[in-house]
Amino acid sequence: MTVLLSGGYLFFALALAALFWRAEAGWGAGAAVLVGALGLCFSVHNMIARGSSMGDLRKELASLRDAHGLLTDQLEETQAAIEILSDSLHRETEAKAQALTHEVRLLESLVTKLGDTLDEELAAAQLRVSQSAASAYAPTYAPRDHQATLLMHTVREALSENRVDLYLQPVVSLPQRRTMYYESYSRLRDESGRVMMPAEYLTAAETGGMISSIDNMLLLRCVQIVRRLSKAERKIGIFCNVSLASLGDETFFPQFLEFLTQHKDLAGSLIFELGQEGFEMRGAVETRNMARLAELGFRFSIDKVTALDFDFADLARSQVKFVKVTAEVLLNQLLDDHARAMVPALKDLHHADYAALTRRHGIELVAEKIEHERQVVDILDLEVGFGQGRLFGEPRAIRDSVLADAPPTAATPDAAPVAGPVIRKPNWRRVSR
Repeated sequence: MTVLLSGGYLFFALALAALFWRAEAGWGAGAAVLVGALGLCFSVHNMIARGSSMGDLRKELASLRDAHGLLTDQLEETQAAIEILSDSLHRETEAKAQALTHEVRLLESLVTKLGDTLDEELAAAQLRVSQSAASAYAPTYAPRDHQATLLMHTVREALSENRVDLYLQPVVSLPQRRTMYYESYSRLRDESGRVMMPAEYLTAAETGGMISSIDNMLLLRCVQIVRRLSKAERKIGIFCNVSLASLGDETFFPQFLEFLTQHKDLAGSLIFELGQEGFEMRGAVETRNMARLAELGFRFSIDKVTALDFDFADLARSQVKFVKVTAEVLLNQLLDDHARAMVPALKDLHHADYAALTRRHGIELVAEKIEHERQVVDILDLEVGFGQGRLFGEPRAIRDSVLADAPPTAATPDAAPVAGPVIRKPNWRRVSR
């Protein structure tokens, strides 16, 4: 483009010089006109080019100012987002710290209560030993009291030194056999590391009046564990045994209720389980406290079932969503026509309609203690929705690392957690399966 313009300027200058030459001005005038015309043309060209460059520069500067403004706005938005995130993290940290402080205080309160109870029982046991030593029956009673005293010592040390393990057993859907829930069990270990089954220490704990304290402490630990597990996989629920004594404990229960109120997110993952006898024996206090838990969204389950003639309306009012019956009781009472005829509520009911009856009241049947495939075939004929037992997976202990990071794998019973020590859940009235 510049070459063409230069050629044009030269042509114009030559034409102008030729005009002067023809006008007989001479070669000198023609040459002067040629040089002057070329200089003028290039001067005008440079002025125009400089003006165009300045316009482009102004446009670029304007674009840079606009980009700077956009970048400034984005930086301000980013800074605001960082401040919001920082405030959120600060509030979350404070909330976690307060929750942890509250948990620690509850545990300290329970440990203190447990210690006071044990001290009283030890004093009483020592008094009984002293009295029996002065009688002719001392050899009969003194060793027994001494053994109970030692066993209470062992229980207290296991709790205070974190020698309590949580075992989980899968509860599967039928017929798919997909793990949908877990039932939790607790085991104590003595100072040598030997696992103590509930049948071994339960009698001494009941005699010493420690069941409520132990149950309450383990119940709180179970809630802490479920809260951690539920963060990783909310669809997996855990059945957690609760004693009638815990529901009626006016000292502990308000603290426990306050704790659950602060952690309502547990309602979808934690199912409180109560024996049939305990449920039917509940009084006004226990009924009221169950209703308070139900208001927070928590559900209940009934186990240790001996008779299937439930008051389903009462179960529904109490937010009971599961009834767990052993395979033996379920098959005997529903498939045996004679046994079913002995129960007025079941004699006119077809055996395959019982599960449908419970579902109409919002209750799912769980057949537990399933040991053989033949039992599964019969239970499927009853259209029971869930099964539990050694056939689907034995109770296995959870490792500390699993509790800290994620729940046990829910794909198959074989993926259940493996052994390892950790404080666990309330299951003190249940003898090992």
